[in-house]
Amino acid sequence: MSDKQQYKNPIPTVDTIVQVDSKILFVKRKKDPFKGHLVFPGGFVNEGEKVEDAALREVKEETSLSVELVDILGVYSDPSRDPRGHIISTVFIGNIPADNKDKAKAGDDAEELEWIDLENIDNQNLGFDHKKILSDFKKWKQSHRGTYWSSR
Repeated sequence: MSDKQQYKNPIPTVDTIVQVDSKILFVKRKKDPFKGHLVFPGGFVNEGEKVEDAALREVKEETSLSVELVDILGVYSDPSRDPRGHIISTVFIGNIPADNKDKAKAGDDAEELEWIDLENIDNQNLGFDHKKILSDFKKWKQSHRGTYWSSR
């Protein structure tokens, strides 16, 4: 293989579903793509960083909250899930103490934060493939088991 050949590999990202009681924490995006849409806290994995460390960092940067990761919901790799290119997300489920809920404040790429009741999310304007991820999360909550991915 010559030095001039380049690989076009997917880019790894993370998202974290943060739930307190029946409410889920969403970030309203400050930038395109999906500017103004609600998404889970998340972002790109830095070189040399584990995905779980990236998830903790991104939640902290975007919400100022420290989260405890409890599970991986799944991996979402549909090449069309992000208009910027083939971007893969490992989606975590995280907890925070209920008394920390009011300490959340928007930072980094977040325009604002919203806690939305799980039963009232379906009519929200979600970005990326977060409606599918949310649907999988609802199934996960009912079964308390399993992992999900783009084509399942």
